[in-house]
Amino acid sequence: MVSFREPVRNIVGGPTAKEMTDRLGIATVEDLLRHYPRRYYERGELTDLARLTPGEIATVQATIASVGGRQIRPKLHKLDVVITDGRNRVTVTFFNQRYREKLFVVGQQAFFAGKVEVFRNKLTLTNPEVALGEDAEDFAGSLMPVYPATAKLASWRLRKAVRVALDVALPEADQLPDPLPAELRLRHGLMGLDDALRLIHKPDTRDDVARARRRLTFDEAFVLQTVLARRRADALAQPATARVPHAGGLLEAFDGRLPFTLTAGQQEVSAAVATDLAREHPMHRLLQGEVGSGKTVVALRAMLAVVDSGGQAALLAPTEVLAQQHHRSITAMLGPLAERGLLGGSDVGTRVALLTGSQATAARRTNLLDIVSGDAGIVVGTHALIQDVVEFQDLGLVVVDEQHRFGVEQRDALRGKAKVPPHLLVMTATPIPRTVAMTVFGDLDVSTLTELPGGRSPIESHVVPAGEKPHFLERTWQRVREEVAAGHQVYVVCPRIGTGPDEVADDVPADAEATTALRPAVAVEDVAPMLAEGPLAGLRLEVLHGRLPSDTKEDVMARFAAGAVDVLVATTVVEVGVDVANATGMVVLDADRFGVSQLHQLRGRVGRGSAPGLCLLVTDAEAGTPARDRLEAVAATLDGFELSRLDLETRREGDVLGASQSGRRSSLRLLSVLRDEAVISEARDDATALVAADPELSGHPALREAVEAVLAEQRADYLEKA
Repeated sequence: MVSFREPVRNIVGGPTAKEMTDRLGIATVEDLLRHYPRRYYERGELTDLARLTPGEIATVQATIASVGGRQIRPKLHKLDVVITDGRNRVTVTFFNQRYREKLFVVGQQAFFAGKVEVFRNKLTLTNPEVALGEDAEDFAGSLMPVYPATAKLASWRLRKAVRVALDVALPEADQLPDPLPAELRLRHGLMGLDDALRLIHKPDTRDDVARARRRLTFDEAFVLQTVLARRRADALAQPATARVPHAGGLLEAFDGRLPFTLTAGQQEVSAAVATDLAREHPMHRLLQGEVGSGKTVVALRAMLAVVDSGGQAALLAPTEVLAQQHHRSITAMLGPLAERGLLGGSDVGTRVALLTGSQATAARRTNLLDIVSGDAGIVVGTHALIQDVVEFQDLGLVVVDEQHRFGVEQRDALRGKAKVPPHLLVMTATPIPRTVAMTVFGDLDVSTLTELPGGRSPIESHVVPAGEKPHFLERTWQRVREEVAAGHQVYVVCPRIGTGPDEVADDVPADAEATTALRPAVAVEDVAPMLAEGPLAGLRLEVLHGRLPSDTKEDVMARFAAGAVDVLVATTVVEVGVDVANATGMVVLDADRFGVSQLHQLRGRVGRGSAPGLCLLVTDAEAGTPARDRLEAVAATLDGFELSRLDLETRREGDVLGASQSGRRSSLRLLSVLRDEAVISEARDDATALVAADPELSGHPALREAVEAVLAEQRADYLEKA
């Protein structure tokens, strides 16, 4: 019996092993056995050839109807093999493979695996892999599994490799260490790991498949929930400094100068955060809220409570534009309270420092000194906050904005700068369904803001089908001029910065879906001069994207916020945190190249004042296509939670977990965090109880090994991103 950790190249051929590793991420015997079938054929069941899709890698079982070869040029021989499933016919073509003409026999069944193409309006397979005779006999069995495959590695070859792995890794029952405790398997009526792996690959009945999938799905949920349960337990075991604001202090002074009343939701969440901060173990809380629901005010009140108690708070933002915007808005909200030690500053106030990667040396040096001395009670910054040169006097709270842009290791790197474990508050404006919250953010308590503050105006959204009705695009630019004529400002958002091969948007969204159009996405550097010289001539127009120098970006945003810019042509740097009440219009070009959640975030930049907002989604996508349907859905509702559900239903599981950000495959193969709520909930309860009884998993070595494997994959993912 070989080890699960045995390299896959030790049991299959070198080229096959290389293709498995390079294309499918299969490096070990365990990886191969956990490369589960995506569907099954009944034995003897012929593939419905009419269901083949051009461009897919398919394995088909069919009967040979005719064989004919001919020399079409001196050095080019063509062999056409017509195959049938009894109803439909497809031609399989081989070039310069004359020897095959004697191998094919009319009436013989065979397997063909390759890419489906279209030739003269008919489906065809060209030079596919073939299984005849003894090779075809390997497909015997009640059900034939069909595996996710590649152009060079057909499903039937994977099936043969899996059979070898089963023979050498699972020669007898109950050989494998099982991560699920026996008591747990018995209580849930789950089979052992050995049986589950055998039946998922070599089932006799559909019921075998269902039982095997149930066991392996629970495996994934339980191991992941054990990781999260240990994180929660570790957090509760850590000491922290209780942070309680004092009477007559900074928080009280801030509340007294607020020009509005907190919503009921803001008050409720603020009370929960205050309770957490007053405890002597670290707060770990996720604050999710609709675009414009007032999360920043809740976070600022938490930061002021910490400063009141003698500590410091750091706010980590994913982009420089967002960090600068947070710094401006916090400073503006605090007024004299942000100017302690300066002329006109409040004696109970503090300073707010900004730290970004492209900051000028003199400003950076001053801010670093304010941070290490403690003069800056609030520090706002990008990844620059994580650098070794940054030292805090007493870091008591870490606030992470747009949590989905950061990994656990990144937020932990900032928390590691504290002398005592700090409290943690992470925020997201992307609504999160309960199952995702339990899986991705399962180590955090979750608070939700759904109520919008008073004074917010409605946003009207429309899809502009520029491809079908070009005059609609002309009307779009007329509407922009009308908004500006009314004294308002407008954003124009593009997917790209420039048109070179490496010119991309500042943040490629994980949920973005490429348009079906072949032309490149429109770019800021092309659109801005076109508008300035054409439909928007005479308006004050500026550009904003991530490659501009830091001081230029800050200057552009400051002038836009001050009303000195009419139209801002930008990339997604304006997606979150940008708060300009006078901006009422947004035009998103090539809107079908953005994801649902990102479009909702972008739209949230308008309608933030007393005037109504307008969002125009410009697209070439045709009516009835998935891309167009997504845009129509965004235009039809302002409910972020409804859009989040739609978004997650159309995204790959790995995207939900963040794995696709670095090209790594998600560790989840069967479990769906969007569908398997009952399984996840059960696994969470079981994992929490087990970790409470055995925090180090010393009595469960197989489970501990599985947990370490998940953690190792997460660390590798973090290193690739870094």
